[in-house]
Amino acid sequence: MGLSTALGESYTDNLIGTLLAIFGNLLVSISLTIQKLGHLTLAGTNDPRAFYRTKTWWCGFILTCLGESANFTSYAFAPLSLVAPLNAVSLLSSSILGFIFLREKLKAKEFAKRYGLSFLGCLLTIGGSYLFVAFGPNAHERLDAEIVVKHLVAWPVLLYLFLEVITFCLLLYFYKRRRCNYLVIILLLVALLGSVTMITVKAVSAMLVLTIEKSMQLEYPIFYVMFVCMCSSVIFQAKFLSQACALNDSSLIASLNYIISTVFAIIAGAVFYEEFNHEDILHICMFLLGTAICFLGAFLITRNRKRTKAFEPYVTMDVANGVPTLHCKRSVVQPESSFSYGALVNENSSASVPVHSQHPPVNSHSAPTSPVTLDLKTD
Repeated sequence: MGLSTALGESYTDNLIGTLLAIFGNLLVSISLTIQKLGHLTLAGTNDPRAFYRTKTWWCGFILTCLGESANFTSYAFAPLSLVAPLNAVSLLSSSILGFIFLREKLKAKEFAKRYGLSFLGCLLTIGGSYLFVAFGPNAHERLDAEIVVKHLVAWPVLLYLFLEVITFCLLLYFYKRRRCNYLVIILLLVALLGSVTMITVKAVSAMLVLTIEKSMQLEYPIFYVMFVCMCSSVIFQAKFLSQACALNDSSLIASLNYIISTVFAIIAGAVFYEEFNHEDILHICMFLLGTAICFLGAFLITRNRKRTKAFEPYVTMDVANGVPTLHCKRSVVQPESSFSYGALVNENSSASVPVHSQHPPVNSHSAPTSPVTLDLKTD
């Protein structure tokens, strides 16, 4: 009787955590779409206001906070290995919402040609999500401070953390000292930090939920240790992700980061919280199969997106001074108050491009017969 009651509570907790994770990821994707739509509307209407002064941005920001709060709470109820792959819901819903609100209408043949892989990826993501949710780990314990400490000092966890620290230091050495700016290295650094984030988020969330349920956990030092580790890992994750986005395509980063981070999160859940100890081989294999299918779907969703084109430098005539100005590749928007001389093809992205003007600027302070020299400015 006690075993069946415990299993019933475990199934109920898993259901609550799964629904919270799905709901949170849906809210996050909706908020990102609303904010992107607000940015596009603001740019299209030439509104001088900053983006954070619009109601659309604040609406998206509030939805983001609600979604992340739901995701944070879901870790207190469901296993880490079950919640982490559900981030695919955010990719799936962002793809669908982005197509509905942010893209042009196409004919059936053009739609199948351009978005066929994305549609197949959506189907695979839905099927894979169903498999790993249906066959995911069911045994789940409510974590208090004593249980967290017990898991933390176990020798598999200490060995895992030791190997993770060694791997992270090696990757950081190659990235910083050897200048190996490969996307895989940066995303591995993010994933290693992400596994620490997942472990600490689950512990902090579970102890906060127990505290709300009148079982005080804030008096234990382990809560504050986990909280500090959680905040630090999140900050450094964001730093490495911003560096990756500056060097690579964002759609590729989205899919690869989801795949690599989820793999490390599942390993962390299996080692730290022993989530697969009571599962049979069939359930583990079906869970891994569903996760692999979901990975393939997420990759196909982002595979067919347009890549940003490299900027070509161009020359403009400054309206006030009448001086030709060469804009380098750092400028992404041609100024509205300038006359364009056309694009310059410069494969080496060099800023030193000669400019020849047939009509010199008018200078009221100089004599008509005096020679006029054009000054070339580089932004």
